[in-house]
Amino acid sequence: MWNKLIQWIETHSLSCQFYQNYQIECPGCGLQSAFISLLKGNLLESIQTYPALIPLILLIISLAAHIKFRSIWTIKSNRILVSITLLLILINYINKLI
Repeated sequence: MWNKLIQWIETHSLSCQFYQNYQIECPGCGLQSAFISLLKGNLLESIQTYPALIPLILLIISLAAHIKFRSIWTIKSNRILVSITLLLILINYINKLI
């Protein structure tokens, strides 16, 4: 069942329109590949492909917790996770351009 889900995601992955049009990787390039690697259990490969994926997943969970509980700790964690995620996306994007 799990392998069928991974195979379905792999066959239905979207191509990057930005890269197709400009031949420059966008800040989101590698996200799908990193997610598939993570689903396969390849944590290090996932982090190498797109370092911001895990903080992004944690941010989505934290945002859902904030919607549910509306507490101070979710606001603080969201701020921290947004900062970390954006910083990792920026560093990864600059690293790709170099």
